[in-house]
Amino acid sequence: MHKKDIRKFQNNLISWYGNEFRDLPWRRTSDPYAVWVAEIMLQQTQVKKVAPYFVRFMHALPTIVSLAAAELDAVLKLWEGLGYYARARNLHKAANIIIEKHDGVFPRQLEAIRHLPGIGAYTAAAIMSIAFGADLAVVDGNVNRVLSRLFALPMSPKSGEGKKIVGEKAAMLLAHGHAGDHNQAIMELGALVCTPRSPQCAGCPVNKFCAARAQKRQQDFPIKLAPKKRPHRHIAVGIVWQDDHILIDRRKKEDMLGGLWEFPGGTVEEGESYEQTVVREIREELDIDVKVLAHLGTVEHQYSHFTITMHAYHCAFVSGDPKAVECDAWRWIKKEQLDEFAFPRANGKIIELLRSKNIDANSPNESN
Repeated sequence: MHKKDIRKFQNNLISWYGNEFRDLPWRRTSDPYAVWVAEIMLQQTQVKKVAPYFVRFMHALPTIVSLAAAELDAVLKLWEGLGYYARARNLHKAANIIIEKHDGVFPRQLEAIRHLPGIGAYTAAAIMSIAFGADLAVVDGNVNRVLSRLFALPMSPKSGEGKKIVGEKAAMLLAHGHAGDHNQAIMELGALVCTPRSPQCAGCPVNKFCAARAQKRQQDFPIKLAPKKRPHRHIAVGIVWQDDHILIDRRKKEDMLGGLWEFPGGTVEEGESYEQTVVREIREELDIDVKVLAHLGTVEHQYSHFTITMHAYHCAFVSGDPKAVECDAWRWIKKEQLDEFAFPRANGKIIELLRSKNIDANSPNESN
C-alpha cells in the first residue's frame, strides 16, 4: 500500500468511526484507570457482556486507591460471572503496586505498564494510545480479521509468522497523532462491519483497499489453525450440611479460579464412583468425613481449554474439625448467604439447582 493510500485508509477509517462508533461507557473518559479496567475486562469477553460489569465495578471502586483498599473477596464478587478470574486478581494486585511504586498514579511509561500483572503487549498499547495518545498499534481478534482480509494474508494471524506480519501491517497503517481513535476505529470496524460471518463489505469505509474483497474471498480469511480437541473432566462435589448450614471453601489464590468460593470436591479418578470422589476430596481438602446422602444434579460447563461435567451430591457432616488443607479458608453458611460470596459459574449452576428445588437441611434425601 502506497503512502497516499495509507493516508486515505486512515482518513476514511477515522471519519467512519466518528459517525458510527458505539457509545460505550469506557469511551466517555480518558481516565487511564477506567481505560485499564475496561481493557482488562474486554480480554476474551464480548462488549455486550462487559458493559454492565464495567459500570457496576467503576461505581463500587471508582479509583485506584479504592481498588487497592478493597478486599479481594469484594473484587471477585464484582467480577462474578465475567470469567477468567485471574484478571480480577491481577487488577487488585496491580492497584496495590501502583499505590506502592507510583504514588497511586497510573504510570505513563510503557515499560512500567508492562510490568504490572495482567498486562501484555496488546493491553499496554491500548492503554497508552487511548489514555495517553501514544503512537502504538494494537492487535486483537478484530484487528487480526480486518488485516487478514485487507491483505489476504496466506497464513493464520495466530501463527508465529502471521503475528509478526499483522504487527508490521498494523504499525504501517497507524495514524500517528490519532492512535487512540485509529485503534478503536479498526477494532470497531471488525466488530460491526468486518464480522466473522457475512461481513458488510458494501458499507465498509475501506473496502476499496481490501484484497480479499477484490478476490471475492472474504470468507476464506483469516486462515484458521487446526482446532485442538478440548479435554473433558468429570468433577464431583459435595453440598455438606450441618443443621441448616452448608460448608464452602475458598480456592487457593495460585490455583485456577483462585480466590473464589466453591463446594468442596474435585476430579474423579479412574475406578472411582462419584460418591467415592466426594468423600475422598472433602477429606483431602478439609480433613473431615462426610456421608453422601443423595444426588442433587449434574451440570455441564465449558472453559477455554477444557470442559467439565459436575456432579453434585448432598452430604451429611460426620466427624472432624475442618482445616484449610487444600484450600485457603472455609465457612459454614446458611443457604440464604450464598449470594454474599463469589463462586465460579459451574458452582453457580449448582446453586441455581439448590434454589429451583427449594432444598434445605431437612430435605436432601428427597432430591433424587
